[in-house]
Amino acid sequence: MINHKRILILAPHTDDGELGCGGLIARTVREGSQVWYAAFSTADESVPAGFPTHQLEIEVRDATAALGIPADQLIVYRHSVRKLSYVRQEILEDLIRLREKIRPDLVLLPSRKDIHQDHTTITQEGIRAFKNSSILGYELIWNNLSFSTDCFIELADDDLKKKLQALTAYTSQQGKPYMQPEFITALAKVRGTQIQCPYAEAFEVIRWIDRLAITEV
Repeated sequence: MINHKRILILAPHTDDGELGCGGLIARTVREGSQVWYAAFSTADESVPAGFPTHQLEIEVRDATAALGIPADQLIVYRHSVRKLSYVRQEILEDLIRLREKIRPDLVLLPSRKDIHQDHTTITQEGIRAFKNSSILGYELIWNNLSFSTDCFIELADDDLKKKLQALTAYTSQQGKPYMQPEFITALAKVRGTQIQCPYAEAFEVIRWIDRLAITEV
């Protein structure tokens, strides 16, 4: 069991969290953790022709529900895609409000090696806001020039199935190579092979805090 009961996923764009740590989300929900998901851009400007501009907001609600995240634990901001750095201070203030409301003991955000400009902003401000929480960087290998596999989370078959189910909710994004079930499964197998199990997700350890358990008498 992952010994973190209040977990916050920071996704620069809708779908980043499911791609990077959808299996961990499914596993921790299954094991009884409370999981919140904050998406900072619905990328309305990048929605393919034929879909409504708010399509990705519809899809993230369906995807996170498939992973078991309650609707009231999904937070969606509407910053412009590729311009998160323009509102860095506003995002930091959003993150501080989340910190005070949720008080997570584990935060998931993009790796520090991720070169996408929006991902870099969320990671840098997330580390500033949550320096008193454990922080793991998730893997989006198409954005990573390198990646430190410091931590592995073993996944059950059902955890991987729920990750794949969540990603199918992104109908507007189907056809992209990194959304293909074969790719998602293959990467989970590679990470599992590294720790001698069927499936896993790998993470960069940015900060790890192990607190004493306090027993009331």
